[in-house]
Amino acid sequence: MTRLRDALIDRVLRLPGRTGRYQVELDLRVPMPDGVTLLADRYAPDDEPAPVVLVRTPYGRRRQLALLYGAPFARRGLQVVIQSVRGTFGSGGRFEAFHHERDDGLATVAWLREQPWCDGRVATMGSSYLGYTQWAIAPYADPPLAAMCPAITGSEFTSSTYLGGGVGLRGAFEWGVMVAQQESRRGGLVRGLLGVDARRNRRVMAGLPLSGIGTASSYWQEVVAHAEPDDDFWTPTDHSAGAGSVTAPISMYTVWWDIFLLNQLRDVVALQKAGRQPRLTIGPGSHVDVRGAVAASRDAFDHLSTVLLGAPASERAPVRLWLQHGGRWLDAEQWPPPSTPTTWHFGPGGGLGTTPVAAAEPDVTYYDPADPTPTVGGPVIGRDAGPADNRAIEARPDVLCYTGNALTSDLDLVGEVSAVVRIRSEPGHGDVFVRLCDVEPSGRSMTITDGFVRLRPGAGLDVPVELRPTAYRVRAGHRLRLQVSGGAYPRFARNLGTGEPAATATRTVRARRETFGGTLTLPVY
Repeated sequence: MTRLRDALIDRVLRLPGRTGRYQVELDLRVPMPDGVTLLADRYAPDDEPAPVVLVRTPYGRRRQLALLYGAPFARRGLQVVIQSVRGTFGSGGRFEAFHHERDDGLATVAWLREQPWCDGRVATMGSSYLGYTQWAIAPYADPPLAAMCPAITGSEFTSSTYLGGGVGLRGAFEWGVMVAQQESRRGGLVRGLLGVDARRNRRVMAGLPLSGIGTASSYWQEVVAHAEPDDDFWTPTDHSAGAGSVTAPISMYTVWWDIFLLNQLRDVVALQKAGRQPRLTIGPGSHVDVRGAVAASRDAFDHLSTVLLGAPASERAPVRLWLQHGGRWLDAEQWPPPSTPTTWHFGPGGGLGTTPVAAAEPDVTYYDPADPTPTVGGPVIGRDAGPADNRAIEARPDVLCYTGNALTSDLDLVGEVSAVVRIRSEPGHGDVFVRLCDVEPSGRSMTITDGFVRLRPGAGLDVPVELRPTAYRVRAGHRLRLQVSGGAYPRFARNLGTGEPAATATRTVRARRETFGGTLTLPVY
């Protein structure tokens, strides 16, 4: 059975190199300085001592991780240790999301280096939370890590949880509930990835106050309790300040519709500014897309076998980007690649183009928290992530649409996208959600990218909005469309309009919104 399983995994992963025998040692006990013991599994080739590739996870040491990283890597000469983080799957202590990963990770690295089967070199790999656990130790490890492969992740998650100053309702709530349930018979991880609980979650997320939902999830309760701008609860979990100091050779893999794309690209830029040259690949797919998991595993093996085993280095550009709707890879020396920033203008009348729009009376809409503007697709954790048809959303009276003329030739957008929306919300609390779409000749309006900002009293009329970076081909005959609305529920929690703390607010106020237009800056490749 083991041989058949290994053969099937090899067919899926298509990793290069000859395979050999390996050994498995389960439930290694790794002591922490405070007396807590964490459990780990070791997959090792017969040759010892050897470098160790560490994977730290809250999702369990067996199942997917053993299949993606354990046996396949060990059979090709790489020793892998998969550890359950504190408070999960047999490891002692209490799981407090993000807060223990620095100290526990550094203690684990020190313990590994003391083992007779480790030659002193420790590298890391893994996606999502498993990538975060790498950033939690990389800036502080002494000696430095031998290599890193953080995929679909970032050195901090706070800016994604509170993107633009709002509360990422769906992502934080569903992940928190999933983790709280994952060791029960409900099978939280699998059910969450398959969207089994989506309908129930949608019903629960509609409740107020936000602290009254998801009471079984300590993480969700922390998210809503510490959502105000001046709260420093998450500061110790932010390792982005040290990203540029990391000297370990780094290879990063991510996908265009990952929820942490902005975080990961900020890490890339920090490394580049420090004179490093991280390898970056951005492929198609979303956070839980199986294609991304397989591609990240291949990328990690390619990088680690070169750094740790002396395999020939891949002949590829430092940055590789999948051009969506272009069907090809783009190569570049750094992120973002060279492009020409081009300004488009939009305003009352519904037009979008490169010619400035004459001043006119603003478009007036109303945002009602009792009937929040919904959203479809986008960078979410679930099977519905990615591009989606926006026509039903665009037909709502609380959504403004600005549409350009049909393109006479293909338009490739590669790099960073931003907008400035001139808007007033009364009362002063409100949200600005901006989405750029590709309108096909059939009328279908498909998402290219979007951005979100929470307004507070005293903000000026001109609101800058950072949209997600992209590499996307808008084909000839298609049109660009920009949506402007007051929310994207349930991806972001409703703005109730009162300014009361997110955790306890229940009163709602309908907002009157005046939109005067603005500018959109596109990276033309």
